[in-house]
This record gives sequence, C-alpha cells and structure tokens, in this order.
Amino acid sequence: MSATITSVEEPSPLPESRPRRRLARAARPAAAVLSGVLLYLSFPPRPLWWLVLPGFALLGWVLHERRPRAAFGLGLLAGLGFMLPLLHWTGEDVGAVPWLALAVAEALFVAVGCVGIAAVSRLAYWPFWAAAVWTLDEAVRARVPFGGFPWGKIAFGQAESVFLPIAALGGTPLLSFAVVLCGFGLFEAVRRAGSYRSTGELPRAATAMAAAAVLAPVAGAFGSLPLVDNSAEDGTATVAAIQGNVPRLGLDFNSQRRAVLDNHVRVTEQLAADVKAGKEPQPDFVLWPENSSDLDPYRNPDARGVIDRAVGAIGVPTVIGAVVEPDTGKLRNTLIQWDPEKGPLDTYDKRHIQPFGEYMPMRSVARVFSKDVDRVQRDFGSGTKVGVFDLAGTKVGLVTCYEAAFDDAVRDTVKAGGRLIAVPSNNATFGRSEMTYQQLAMSQVRAVEHSRSVVVPVTSGVSAIIRPDGTIVEKSGFFTPAALVDEVPLRSSLTPATRMGALPEGVVALFAVAGLVLVAVRSRRGRGAVRTAR
Repeated sequence: MSATITSVEEPSPLPESRPRRRLARAARPAAAVLSGVLLYLSFPPRPLWWLVLPGFALLGWVLHERRPRAAFGLGLLAGLGFMLPLLHWTGEDVGAVPWLALAVAEALFVAVGCVGIAAVSRLAYWPFWAAAVWTLDEAVRARVPFGGFPWGKIAFGQAESVFLPIAALGGTPLLSFAVVLCGFGLFEAVRRAGSYRSTGELPRAATAMAAAAVLAPVAGAFGSLPLVDNSAEDGTATVAAIQGNVPRLGLDFNSQRRAVLDNHVRVTEQLAADVKAGKEPQPDFVLWPENSSDLDPYRNPDARGVIDRAVGAIGVPTVIGAVVEPDTGKLRNTLIQWDPEKGPLDTYDKRHIQPFGEYMPMRSVARVFSKDVDRVQRDFGSGTKVGVFDLAGTKVGLVTCYEAAFDDAVRDTVKAGGRLIAVPSNNATFGRSEMTYQQLAMSQVRAVEHSRSVVVPVTSGVSAIIRPDGTIVEKSGFFTPAALVDEVPLRSSLTPATRMGALPEGVVALFAVAGLVLVAVRSRRGRGAVRTAR
C-alpha cells in the first residue's frame, strides 16, 4: 500500500502595505523639519526656550549613525525648518527672494554641520562630540562669508533660560555647546532606556555618559549663578534712551531723514521739559539710536543746529547716531559724542557693517535677487577702533545694532573699560517683525556674558534698559515716541567669559576637529582592513 505525500506550501507573509512603507521612509525627513521648527520656536519673542532641548533630541535621532549623504539631506531639511521662519523678517520690505536666498545659504551651513554630527555619532561619548561640532559650525557661520552672519546662534535663544548664567562663564559659544549637549544627551538617555526595555541590559559606562550629557550643562548653569551680579560696583548712572520714531515703516523712511531727526529732537526736548517739571530725574547722559540723524551734522548746518538745541536743552552729553558723508570714499555709520557746550567731540564708526544692507558685495549678482540692490548707491565703510565714550565720567562701550551679534565687537568694548554697554539700533526697515525681539535677546545675553547693564535705544522700538542679570527693567513699544530713564548699576569687574575671550570657542572647535579626525582615521583603517581581507 503506497502513501501519497502531499506537500503543503506555507503561506507567504503578507507584503507590507505601501502607505506604511511610505510613512516609514518619511519619518526621518519629517522629524528633521520638525526639529528645525522646534529650534525656531525656542527663539524670542516666544518664552519657549526649553523647546530647544526636544529639538536637538529629535535631531539626534534623525542623524544618529546616518551616512554622509543622508545626513546632509536631513540636515538641510532641519536647517530650512529653522532658518526659513527665523529669518522671515529679512524679506519684510524687499520681498521673498532675498529672504529665501539667505535662509537657504544658512541652512546649507547647518546641513554641513549635520554631516559632521552624524559622523561623530559613531564615537563613544558622541553627544559631547556632536555638541562640539554644532558649536564649530556656528563659529564658521559667524565668520564667513562677508564677515559672517551669527543670527540663529543657539545661545541667542536662551535669554530667559536656566542655562543663561553659562554665558558669564564661557560666552555664547559655551552656552550654545551646553544647550546642544543637553538636547543630544536627552536623546541618548531615551535611546538607552529603550535598549534596556528590549534587552534588559544597561551598560554602566553608556548610562553614565548619557546622564553626564544631560546633567553637566544643568550643573554648569547653577554653578555659574554666582557670576551673575546686579550690584553697583562703581556706583550708578542715570541714563536716558531716546526713541524718536520714524515717519513710516520700511526702507523709504530714509527719504524723510529730516523728519526722523526732528522726532528725536522733539522727544529729547520733551524729556528736558519733564526733568525741569520734576516728572523725570535728570539723566547723566542721553543715548540716541543709530541713524537718528541721517543728515550729516558736519556738512549740514541746519541738522547741527537742531542737535545743538536738543542737547543744550537736556544739558548733558548725548550720543548721536549719524550717517557721515566724507568728501571721498565710503560713508560712515557713526556715533558722535555731543557735548552741550562744545558740540561734537569723539566718534565711533561701526566696525561690523551689514553686507547687502550697508554695503553691496557682488552687486551685479545681488541685483538678480532683488531690484532694491541699487538703493545702496554708496557703500558704507567699516571703522577700525573700539568704541568707548567717556560720558560725564562714565565709560560707555558702544556696539551699533548688527554688531550685537558678534562676540568680539561687544567684548572689545568691555575690555577697553566700558562700565556699561550701549547698543544704538535702527530696526525701522523690518517693521513689526520678530527681528527686534531676536536682537533684543542678544543684548540680554550680552548683559550676562559681560556683567554689564545694557541700554538699547532704537529709532522705532523696541528700546530697552537691561540689568547685568539680563532682566529688562524698561521697555518701549513699537513705532511710538518714548524716553526711557533709569538708574543703572555700573560695573568694572570682568567675567571669566570676558577674560578668556575666544579661548572657550577655540577649545570647543579643536575638540570638534579632533572628533572628526578620529572618525576619518577609523574609517580609513576600516577600509584598509577590508582590502587586506580580500
């Protein structure tokens, strides 16, 4: 009797649905964009500084052990999610094309940095290496091209953060490093927790590293608290910040230069009347904003006359922001020390001038992106000397508007003896956009970094007076005349950040380069071993 054996085929597994595969493929790109958006949302005017931590935790997941090509693409998506909304104000009056061009250029820097982060994520203690690479990327962005563009430095989003005291310890580079490290450390902690659930194993060294990455920045912040001090080491000074307002928003406000000057004269004379009536205390000195007199008072007797009248009325030294037009050569964005009896004395020429705003590099190429290029008919030139005025016995460090983003521009004034910092600014071109709040946050960070009061007079707002601990004690509104008067503490001691200068940034940059070199060496050895085996 024969038996027939019938083979029974096992059912093949059901193919994974196409929507699920597509969703899986889209997860990392979507997470990359979301991480960039979270970084943007952590910046002022929103008080959501803590969103930077899940932002970097998510970016850590996106980039962890990715290949260079994938890391570049994912980094570019993260950079666009960050820079497109953050820099939207750059197109406020010139259209979308310049905004998009700048945002894409900055996002490319982020993408290159993300390639480095993905590379070092294969190393032990990778959150430390990765945070250093991000900080190195910020350092490069702050220097090239055209002198750099530091906007979007993570430190500048931490003006209200628990991490802010770290700025006094090592400046904005160390603050950025600490915040980024904490974010990447959070991802590593979550990753280790997930691994423990699946394997039941929890390696001590890896666990300690994740804990250190999260806790070291927090400990550093609390350990730096004694460096934050509002005490008046050298007495106090009563300062007035004048906001005269502009006749209208946008680039065309420059066409009404006399109206802008008259507005600042009017507010100063009103302050003088209020002082005489006992409504306001007598200031020791007065600060006008950048571009408060776009009429050159050295060449225009009428402009000089009304400035003399206003300064004479208030009766104290006044800093005037003016556009100075030499007979030959480039224009100068100048702050003038104006004495009520002697008239104009010392001057400070802005050192970090704004490319594509105050001067036009590659004019023919830039014209392709915007027809407004030719509004800049005569370029501004940069100054060379550090700005410190002696105003009624108080040495005041001068940082003009855009310069607040540059570490050296602020630090130099403090090392040269500035006992408080003035940041005369003109944001009228950017309307009611977030730019003003982003720049004001920079001044808050600088106050803590150098332990100085900071006074920010702005043509159209927001003007402010900031304590050395970063607290804003006086603030104006947008597009309204105002005079802020306050007694501010004067300080002369130097924080570790001020004393060390660029050293912390250099150390972090060298650490990042060492990590990248280590990855390259290991990769080369690995390829050599494969060739030998073959």
